[in-house]
Amino acid sequence: MDTTLNMMGLNLSLTEEHLAVQQAARDFAQTELLPGVIERDESQHFPDELVRKMGELGFLGMMVSPTYGGGGMDTVSYVLAMEELSKVDASASVMVSVNNSLVCYGLEAFGTEEQKQKYLVPLASGKTIGAFALSEPEAGSDATSQHTSAVDMGDYYLLNGTKNWITNGGRAGIYLVIAQTNPEKGHKGINCLIVEKGMEGFQIGKKENKLGIRGSDTHSLMFTDVKVPKENRIGADGFGFKFAMSTLNGGRIGIAAQALGIASGAYELSLQYSKERKAFGKAISEHQATQFKLAEMATNIEAARLLCFNAALDKDNHRDYVKSAAMAKLFASKVAMDTTVEAVQIHGGYGFVKEFHVERMMRDAKITQIYEGTSEIQKIVIAREILK
Repeated sequence: MDTTLNMMGLNLSLTEEHLAVQQAARDFAQTELLPGVIERDESQHFPDELVRKMGELGFLGMMVSPTYGGGGMDTVSYVLAMEELSKVDASASVMVSVNNSLVCYGLEAFGTEEQKQKYLVPLASGKTIGAFALSEPEAGSDATSQHTSAVDMGDYYLLNGTKNWITNGGRAGIYLVIAQTNPEKGHKGINCLIVEKGMEGFQIGKKENKLGIRGSDTHSLMFTDVKVPKENRIGADGFGFKFAMSTLNGGRIGIAAQALGIASGAYELSLQYSKERKAFGKAISEHQATQFKLAEMATNIEAARLLCFNAALDKDNHRDYVKSAAMAKLFASKVAMDTTVEAVQIHGGYGFVKEFHVERMMRDAKITQIYEGTSEIQKIVIAREILK
């Protein structure tokens, strides 16, 4: 990839630090993630040893201030790392995304100093990982329709309800849970509470048997009269909805980068395969039909990459990144789906075989169009922004 990117006012020259982060992520993906990625997909298991290594290398707290044990990196570095990890194993990268974009970001941006010292420090170092609990059986990314309740009991909240589709749900030690405290106030009555694994009444439900990102840990969570101390509330009473919306905006950049990585990985495998596979006396890369597919894949991936960097730069420069993050997520997730489908097609019968990886990438790509808000939700967000 060229180290200078230009697009309608976007001028990004990757620094030595950026390139070092990119190389470190690429090396880890190739040496640590690639071996066993097919087996992890089949067994639906991601080993704790690899999670520990990701923490030691700083991938789980990349953007957290060094004050709290993080890497202090910018969002561009995060996008670069997410792309490289996702080229090989989207199950690994989604753990990195949730811990960075949702949990660590939310705590650092809005938590108290006490909350940061107690929870952010171990999260940033990878000693524990976090989960963001918003979705419910009847409310996916709709933060206004929370049935999980947090009744104010004076010095604590009594938490009851169920959360679904929670990434890191089984292995996390710290959970940010969105719940309704004052139903009569609607979205202004919602709070975010920090819940620790092991609190009485907190149960982890069954692990989901998923189409893709099968190595990642996805569970439902059940809360029955869980006593959550008042000091575990993030922000003022009723701040939960704004908290969720803010963290989801950053989360979209992470998922856009994940989608970009899945597309990039599938494209690189297809490019290599097209030069090796022969049909009708010559490599299939010499056939115009294949060339057209590769050209379109490469163009769409580059456009998705620029959208990801545009959103990252908006965030790093403290500009409003609601629209740019939604655009990046909308486009990159479509590119991931389209590219992986074409990758399977280029591979032909081999594309249907697990050892060639692209069938897994196609399955992994689909979730990028669903979590952090479906494609339809991204269009609503974008339309709302451009119609202001």
